[in-house]
Amino acid sequence: MSTTKHLVLTAEQLLENWEKFLGNVDNYITGERGKTLKAFYEEYAERFVTLPASHKSDYHNCFAGGYVEHVNRVVDAALSLHGVWKDFGAEDSYTVEELVFAALNHDLGKFGDLEHESVFPNDNDWEIKNRGMLYKFNPDLTFMTVPDRGLWLLSQLGIKVTINEMLGIKLHDGLYDEANKPYYISYLEDRKLKTSLPFVLHQADLLAARVEYENRDKTPSTPTKPKTLTKKEPMKTKALSSVGSDSLKNVMNNFFES
Repeated sequence: MSTTKHLVLTAEQLLENWEKFLGNVDNYITGERGKTLKAFYEEYAERFVTLPASHKSDYHNCFAGGYVEHVNRVVDAALSLHGVWKDFGAEDSYTVEELVFAALNHDLGKFGDLEHESVFPNDNDWEIKNRGMLYKFNPDLTFMTVPDRGLWLLSQLGIKVTINEMLGIKLHDGLYDEANKPYYISYLEDRKLKTSLPFVLHQADLLAARVEYENRDKTPSTPTKPKTLTKKEPMKTKALSSVGSDSLKNVMNNFFES
């Protein structure tokens, strides 16, 4: 029986995390692809803001808003680790924009596709209580690995991806994914990775996920059906008063009304 607790973010935390997420797009992703990427995220804001990072409470960030919080943490960790690698003499084999782009989109495949969500709140009380499966997968979604779906989505949006970014997104799970072995384990010089970006991003993702896993039970809540926001009117008024964007305000208002 699963006894793992899970976090429930407040409306203010969801908003703060989302604004930071979009801010990273503004601050690091340049040109038309930055505009296209931000427009995509804003169009699907409601889905992204409520998306968990995983479906099971024993995993990391299994709660509404867990995806955005995780991605923000990975971006922060990637930028910090980038400095560490440079301090130790690593060559400039990628740009900071490439690193942040890959970090922002490394788990994009968890979004689903443009027509289908990837997960739904689980309505099976037994699975929630005994297996900690707070979310269930969407059977209508065509199966792809998370990296493959993320790269496919970017291609559908017409967003160009550099080879460094593609390798970073594809290989971000490191050797936890058997399919990555040919990239990470090679004894021939011409088959070794020519960029350190996948190593830095994998370390950032591993660090973020581990921290989230360690903190997963630091709130007094117990496994139950996933919650999004409290319905208390004072919190609703306070949260919505801080939102400048009308579209985002509508999204947050829907959270309170659901």
